[in-house]
Amino acid sequence: MTDILFASEEILRLRSEIERHNRLYYMEAMPEISDYDFDKLLEKLVALEREYPQLVTPDSPSRRVGGTITKEFASVRHREPMLSLSNTYSLPEVAEFCNRLRKLLLLEGVQEQEIVAELKFDGVAVSLIYRDGLLVQGATRGDGVQGDNITVNIKTISTIPLRLNSALVTELQGESGEIEVRGEVYMSKEDFEALNETRPEEDRFANPRNATAGTLKLQDSAEVARRPLSFVAYYLKGLGDENTAHSSRLKLLERLEFYTGGHYRLCREEEEISRYIEEWTEKRWKLPYETDGVVLKLNDVRLWDKIGATAKSPRWAIAYKYPAQQATTELCAVLFQVGRLGTITPVAELKPVLLAGSTVSRSTLHNFDEIERLGLMVHDRVVIEKAGEVIPKVISVILEERPIDAEPIAVPVVCPECKSPLEKPEGEVSWYCPNEAECPAQIRGRLLHFASRNAMDIKTLGKALVDQLVEMKLVRDVGDLYLLQEPQLEGLERMGKKSAQNLVRALAGSREKSYDRLLYALGIRHVGRATARELAGAYPSLDLLRQATEEELSTVPDVGPIVARSLCDFFSNASAGLLVEKLKQAGVQVSAAGKPEQVNRNFEGISVIFTGGLERYDRQKASELVIERGGRVVGSVSKKTGLLVAGHDPGSKLDKALKVGVRVISEDEFEAML
Repeated sequence: MTDILFASEEILRLRSEIERHNRLYYMEAMPEISDYDFDKLLEKLVALEREYPQLVTPDSPSRRVGGTITKEFASVRHREPMLSLSNTYSLPEVAEFCNRLRKLLLLEGVQEQEIVAELKFDGVAVSLIYRDGLLVQGATRGDGVQGDNITVNIKTISTIPLRLNSALVTELQGESGEIEVRGEVYMSKEDFEALNETRPEEDRFANPRNATAGTLKLQDSAEVARRPLSFVAYYLKGLGDENTAHSSRLKLLERLEFYTGGHYRLCREEEEISRYIEEWTEKRWKLPYETDGVVLKLNDVRLWDKIGATAKSPRWAIAYKYPAQQATTELCAVLFQVGRLGTITPVAELKPVLLAGSTVSRSTLHNFDEIERLGLMVHDRVVIEKAGEVIPKVISVILEERPIDAEPIAVPVVCPECKSPLEKPEGEVSWYCPNEAECPAQIRGRLLHFASRNAMDIKTLGKALVDQLVEMKLVRDVGDLYLLQEPQLEGLERMGKKSAQNLVRALAGSREKSYDRLLYALGIRHVGRATARELAGAYPSLDLLRQATEEELSTVPDVGPIVARSLCDFFSNASAGLLVEKLKQAGVQVSAAGKPEQVNRNFEGISVIFTGGLERYDRQKASELVIERGGRVVGSVSKKTGLLVAGHDPGSKLDKALKVGVRVISEDEFEAML
């Protein structure tokens, strides 16, 4: 009895100490101890709770460690719809919003309006439900009406309180005993860069928002806990006094120990709103997190319901999005990179310039047709832009500033890696290195593609290691990976015994990946994931696929004459036969395990294409859902395409689909069809 009393007291002490350090680190940015010392405190708490499980409580800091595996997330219905905001991109449009709002308020007999301006965090919207101060539910926005219950993942985020201040909750909450907090889960720039450093170069996240969305969808909460997510709160509901203004609610959220960003401002005139927007145009780049605009909300919450909303957006709020940032600089040189398929890609070496908060010194030029279209020459002054504020792109040349020493950009004659003469296939825009078997750049590219997430998912095989394996001629093709032994690997730079063991273990695990993933992982030209799935269904083993004729292959859905020719070329090469034998001997899945069970026939006979970003699914999962329901996923738009699903920031596929009369649906409509 004495032991459990002592354990109980020690657990309470540790919880209090850990929460205090959490608050100092995340809320006040004044840490008192090192990360190592904090981890030791947490380890001690976890050990005690493991020994005395009867003392574990739902709000213990140990719940942030994760460990729950969720096969699928259950759906939950939101108390009130989580609407998305209408976007505007100019100050005149902001003035129009203010005028519309003024007219709506006059109908309610209100003469003056107060607007709260807040920075718009670029993250993933979630809803948190607290019952009597205890966090009981965390959910994604979903379609606005219902979302996924991701409570196990939400609990791992250190800036989300597991229990609210009980005295304050008693004072604030209404009769229901429930308080709802909405906000954005995000990843700081520094944490995002640190996370990407741990991933293979070809498998890195494009931006912090993608990293956040992908993390919240993980079904292993222990992995979520290992990734550095944060939370900013911007909405509070369930108060005893529902007349409390929005600006006052933000202050209440801070009293409840939520992070709100702290940069919101109450504006009474349009001029104040404009000043706020202009002030943060440049200041936002110095923030530790990504912001893509400013949110404007009517401060008087009592009028929100009266003013109402459209089907998707409230009329009392709007999001101002900052336009894409541009800068001018000098094109110093053009380098030529060699891809895994031998494609030669020109890359612009730029005089370093600050753009959208980061220094840009390189930009892809895609191909030589693009260089010709731009009329680009070395030493030109060029305009660069960040598409989606992430990827730098040369968009034009300032011809009037062209210097006397400007030099034309010549197409290289030989491969910059292996010096083989380059070739340009008829009807294509790119030049290629034909030395497929010996070119080091192509070998490295194929290995990295084989190990990538959507292929064989060999997480420990990154660029630095691949460079060493190829340079030392330990690996010449992907089949050689399975011949690697720990002693060989231990001698490599920055490997060691543990790293060698991890790689061998990861390679062993990749043997269980499905046959269609192997087909994609082989890196056959023109064979994407959708085509690989179709081929796996038509030819359920590599041996059968190798024997197929060009004419037979052309009858497979999503396989036209070009893809059929590419497949035959690949398998007719003697090295392909040797590679297949290596993979067989390694125990890799070279045949299909059986046709997956069909969920329903909702997509029977429909060819589907996706464009733009989806909020609730990654592209691979969305494709699998279509296939499970009898449909096909294709990569390009044609008159035979049955359906295009358009996410946010759709590309040129949307324009083409509309032009040829393909039915276009939103992600909400797609989910309804499932």
